[in-house]
Amino acid sequence: MIKLKTDKSIEWCPGCGNFGILDTFEVVLEELIAEGTPLEKFIIVSGVGNHAKIVDYLHVNSFYSIHGRALPVAEAIKLADPESKVICFVGDGDSFAEGLDHLIFAAKRNIDITVVVHDNRTYALATGQFTPTSQEEFTGGTMPEGAKEESFNPLELLLVSGATFIGRGYPIKKDHFKKILKEAIVHKGFSIVDVLQVCVTFNNLYTAYSKNVYEIVDENLDNSDEALKKIRIWNYKDSDEPIPIGSFYKTNKTDFEEKYQRLNLDMKTRNQKIDNILNHRITDTKEYNE
Repeated sequence: MIKLKTDKSIEWCPGCGNFGILDTFEVVLEELIAEGTPLEKFIIVSGVGNHAKIVDYLHVNSFYSIHGRALPVAEAIKLADPESKVICFVGDGDSFAEGLDHLIFAAKRNIDITVVVHDNRTYALATGQFTPTSQEEFTGGTMPEGAKEESFNPLELLLVSGATFIGRGYPIKKDHFKKILKEAIVHKGFSIVDVLQVCVTFNNLYTAYSKNVYEIVDENLDNSDEALKKIRIWNYKDSDEPIPIGSFYKTNKTDFEEKYQRLNLDMKTRNQKIDNILNHRITDTKEYNE
């Protein structure tokens, strides 16, 4: 069996919800590899935040991007190699705030990538600041007297933006979370899983989640009206109310990368073309400088 975990010391806090995401993703990778997808076809991309350390802990092709910009990198990789399976790990602040425009357009294009949101509802790396999904009673460095802004429902936004797979998971429910994560990765088209990833240091919601989270039945997944009803059951403003987890929406639509014509070149011809382009640019630069 392929050893997927690296020997790097894991730097997350004991009890951090990121451990559940890492362990479940490892299990899903092992299953997909056993089912025939080569390890080298998996590429993971991360943003900036505690979640991003996941790329250090796995022997998988990876790319560290900058804050809020993981999606453009993931899209570029997918367009360059349509056969790759690109999984993008981002945080809630990383994707629902600074990177929100990229997230919306990736969903709109229906590009075949999977986005896994480590949604701890706080900027944990910045020691507990407010994010778009923080609960109303949240207090932190930027909101010492409580949040003055209302949280928003990112899954509702992504449904109307064009995402073709939408789910929410809670890693404590291991088998259920594994099912959702694998389904999202296998899905052909833009998929997103909003993960209730608890930050034990700055926003410990284990008690609230364990009390209120419940699994929904997977039915009528291609019905957007039904999906919207499920998504609107919980609006992120409070954590002490029913919180559904599961697959909310799944439909089939042409992928963004399928709309591009591709040149099927052998490796020798491809390398020659690249060399010609690079040599031409180098020559032009020298002439310009002279």
